[in-house]
This record gives sequence, structure tokens and C-alpha cells, in this order.
Amino acid sequence: MVHDPDDPPEEEARSPNEKNYITPAGYRKLVDELEFLHTSKRPEVVSALADAAAEGDRSENAEYIYRKRQLRQIDARMRFLSKRLDHVAIVDPKEQKRRDRVFFGATVTVEDEDEVTLVYRIVGQDEIEGAEGVISWKSPVGKALLGKAVGDTVVVRWHAGVRELTVTAITYL
Repeated sequence: MVHDPDDPPEEEARSPNEKNYITPAGYRKLVDELEFLHTSKRPEVVSALADAAAEGDRSENAEYIYRKRQLRQIDARMRFLSKRLDHVAIVDPKEQKRRDRVFFGATVTVEDEDEVTLVYRIVGQDEIEGAEGVISWKSPVGKALLGKAVGDTVVVRWHAGVRELTVTAITYL
């Protein structure tokens, strides 16, 4: 099978029993996207595809070809979301009992060796927003911070080298 570069990437390799940890907000976002694709976007594209098919010769019909590709992309995304939701484990940070250490869902304030303050929120892989400091618990920084307390220092391998981060605050929102 030839991979279409416009298709979304397939799910990363993981063991079949591995849970997909996610916050309640992240779960809702995935469910909403799947529902939107299923109830709105896909029927809209199927209708447009039928209209394009009715125009005649499909081999040179750009609209037909475009709609077929769009439908494949929507179906691939729906399969991906369904698989992710099959193994979901919702973890609500507000219910965290131990708030003195970094666990899933924590918002962690750290200071690097140059005294620059950074804030990270540790969430599931489907929720990351790197530019906003919302990182996966499986990322190098997320892994390094898990289990740490205020005052602990970790060394993290970055894309541009190694950084030392000291935990200055931990909150659960």
C-alpha cells in the first residue's frame, strides 16, 4: 500500500495493554472531534463526492479526486481517534491526593541554570501544545519531572543539548 503524504500518521507503536492517559478536558476534545467528523464533516464530504461523481468522467474530475482523498483522510482520522479512545484512562488532576510531588496533570514551575522560569503542564500524548508548555508525560522533560518535589533538580537532554531544571512550584488545576 502506498502512503499518501496527506493522510494523518498512523498510531505510534505501543504495547496493546498500555493505557492512553488523558485529562477530562483532553478526553472531551477527542470525543468532540470524533463526533464532529462522524456527524458533520463526513456526511458533508460524502454528499460533495456524490455530486462530483454525477458530473461524469471520474478519471479527470479534480473535484471527485479531491473529495475521495478528503474522505480517506477523514476515515483515517476517525480510525485513529477510535483506537486512541479504546485504551483511554481518564485522570483528573483535581483528584490528585499527593500534591507535594509531580504526577500526571501537574502544572510545574521550574527554573533553568540561567534563572529563566518555565511552566509545564504534564498531560497525555493527545493533548500536547508545546508552544504553551503543555507537554506529554512521555516527553523527555515530562519523564524527568515525574515524581520530583519542590527543590529537586533534574538534568534533561534537549534538542539543543542538556539543561538543568529545578522544580520551584507544583500545582494541580
